[in-house]
Parts: sequence; structure tokens; C-alpha cells
Amino acid sequence: MYAILDIETTGGKYNEEGITEIAIYRFDGHEIVDQFSSLVNPERPIQPFVVNLTGINNEMLRNAPKFYEVAKRIVEITQDCVVVAHNAKFDNRILTTEFDRLGYQFERDSLCTVELSKKLIPGLPSYSLGKLVKNLGIPLSNRHRAQGDAKATVSLFKLLLSKDTDKEIVKKSVRKDPKRQLEPKLLDMIEKAPNETGVYYMHNSEGDIIYIGKSKNIKKRLTQHFTSEARKAKQMQVEVASVSYEKTGTDLVAQLKESEEIKRNRPQYNRALRKTLFNYQLTHFTDNNGYINLKIERADKRKRALTTFTSMRQAKNVMTQVTDQYQLCQKLTSLHNTQNNCFHYTIKECHGACIGEEPVEDYNERVREFIDARSYENKDMLIIDRGREVTERSVIWIENGKYRGYGFYDLNFQINRPEILKSIITPMPDDRDAQHIIQSYLRKNKVIRIVNLKANPIN
Repeated sequence: MYAILDIETTGGKYNEEGITEIAIYRFDGHEIVDQFSSLVNPERPIQPFVVNLTGINNEMLRNAPKFYEVAKRIVEITQDCVVVAHNAKFDNRILTTEFDRLGYQFERDSLCTVELSKKLIPGLPSYSLGKLVKNLGIPLSNRHRAQGDAKATVSLFKLLLSKDTDKEIVKKSVRKDPKRQLEPKLLDMIEKAPNETGVYYMHNSEGDIIYIGKSKNIKKRLTQHFTSEARKAKQMQVEVASVSYEKTGTDLVAQLKESEEIKRNRPQYNRALRKTLFNYQLTHFTDNNGYINLKIERADKRKRALTTFTSMRQAKNVMTQVTDQYQLCQKLTSLHNTQNNCFHYTIKECHGACIGEEPVEDYNERVREFIDARSYENKDMLIIDRGREVTERSVIWIENGKYRGYGFYDLNFQINRPEILKSIITPMPDDRDAQHIIQSYLRKNKVIRIVNLKANPIN
């Protein structure tokens, strides 16, 4: 659990500043579960430059509550939380100083979104809150007022959580949350899980990840884990101390996150998915007669595949559909091993490429149409689909045929500049498992839209 806050002060000498406004959002990693905001009478004058910056003046604060009147609420809403702020060192110092004046020891672990942003989104021209959220397409209203800045910090932190593929932020939060250890622990974990698509992480008592999974319904999948009688499941039930999760909106993003994060974190109970996800691939070559042949073969990382398959059965099923859809020749699509004409020619469903009757260019045009539709080789494109919320979209970025990563953006904000796209994207490696996941998903599922960046370049 996180307490994301922003504080406005009077300005003045170091450690003599007073709080003029505070806003705190209690955030569970997915949504705001509680909030508090208030003007505060600092019992000292505000520096003129601060009045010009924030618009808060002495008259506005004359009847505002003093700090001791809101202190209890601040303690309650930040209880068992990691405090998150933009320039957290400053906010933490101000809060600690105010509580010291009351004789109360206020101690909370903290995270700074400036430091996290520099680590997870390197190379930006500025990390001030205003310029940072503008570059990331995050809405910001009431700049230099506590509520507006804190709300923008919530959105920024949510983005940083999705970019934290090593899960260091989540691990820190798990270690600090004693409520997660309450019994009966398994029922409690199931109760808190959402009926939504995403990736979930099982942690031991030290906060370390022992298992990563993905599901279209996280609650249902956890129920299966925690009621299973299988040996591995029983071991996990004993060791798991808490479960965290990330909503992804679509199963495609969930699959990509699960695959990469298992490789990166190597949880002890994820042995199966450390191996490759596919065993067969589809390649193409031009034969001596000039016809483009499609060949199903064992996966070979030395060759560039058009698409990949988990089994030979799946490969043949897909190629049967492709052959029918594009009126291709069974002999030239690995479906009929013969020296003569294919079976489809016999029943007049093949135009005769197998025996040289169909003109080479006519046949190859249909093969190239299939390749262009089913492969993203050399393509620059965005795969746009549902987001984690109704006001959001997910985006998968393919650049020059290579998977660059995924991200989320608000519907009120258009991705119309390359630097913005690169900022919101969580970079991911372009390995063959990722290629297989994307190609397989696009074969079986519809997405909201695919944007061809070469045809519709980002300005």
C-alpha cells in the first residue's frame, strides 16, 4: 500500500517552513482507496514568491485547521504505507519536522518519483513534475496546488510501477505491509484479487517472488492454485505470504509481461516457462521454378521465421486455413508431400502451381499478401487494444519488425510524437518468445486497431 502525497509550504529558512496545504491519496497499486486534502494554517507568514507560485495567501489560511488538527488523519491514512512523493526527501523532511514540533515520532519508508523516473525513464530533458507529466501525456490541473500535483503523481507512479520489470517497488511494499500476513491467508488473498486480466506475483515472507502467472481472471486462477492438490501447488500454498498483481487490460500484454518477467526474476516455481514457448516455425523460400514456398520446420533461431507454432498439429491446422483462404497450393505450403499435383488441384481448388500451370507472379502475389498480413517483418506499427480502465488504451510497439515494448495511454491524450511514445513504452527485449506470443495472438484475436506507422507516420 502506498500513500502518495504532495505538500505546499510557506517557504523561508530551512526547517522553519510551515505547511500551507497537503493532499494524500492512499493507493493500492491499482486504484485510489482513500484520500485526504486540506489547507493548513501554518501560523507564520507565506513568502511572497510562494503566493505568486501557488496562489495560496495568508487570508485564505486564516480559518484553515492548524497542523495538530489534521495530524491524526495524516497518521491514519499513511499507516502501513510506503510514502511516495515527487522529491520525497523534501516532503518527508517537512512532515517529520511538523510532527517533531508536536512531540510525535513520524517514520515511514519513502519512494521518490524523481529518482524512480530517472532510473526507469532515462534520458528525458527534465524531471520536474510539470515537464515530466507533459512529456508522458499525463493530465495535470491545478499545478503547484497539493491536490493537483498529488493526483498527477498517482498517475506517474502507476506508470512507473508498470515499467518496474524487476518488481523492486512491489517487493519493498510487500515487506512493509503486515496486514498481508493475516490468517486465513489464502482466502484473504483470493478475496482481494480482481476478476480481471493481468499478471500476478506470489511472494514469500521476505517479499521475494516465488511464482509469476497470468490470467484473464486473476481471482479465478488464484482459487485454482490454492485449492489444487498437486504437489507443486501444495508447496506454493505453504510458502506464499502475499500476492500482488498488475492489471493489463488485454491477454496479449499479460502474456508478454509474464514471459519476460519469468526470465528476468526466475521464480523457483516457474520452471516450465523458462523454456521456449514454441517448437515449430514457418519459413519461406523460392524454388527453382520461381514459386514462393512456405515450409513448416523445427524451430531454428538461426533463421528468421514468418511465424511460430507450439506444435506440428497447430502448424498444420493454421496452414490449412491459410491455404484455403489465399487459394494456395498444398504442395507449396508443406501440406502435401508429392512429386506431382496436390490433392486440391484434383478437386479444382488449386490453380496448378504444383505442376507449373499457374503463372508464377499470380501465385506469388497471393503468397506475399499472406506474408504481409500475418508477419510483421520489417514493419513499423502500433497494436492498439483495451487498457486497464475504460479511459485508457494499451499499445504494443513494433519498430522495423522488432518488438520494442508495451505501454498505456489516456484516451484524452493522443500519441502524436515519437518522444512521447518512447517515454510511455516499457522497453522489452525482442526475443523469439515475444515474437511467437504476438504472432499467435494476432492469428486468433481481434484488436481495436493496428496503426501502420510507415503509412501514418507520427509527427
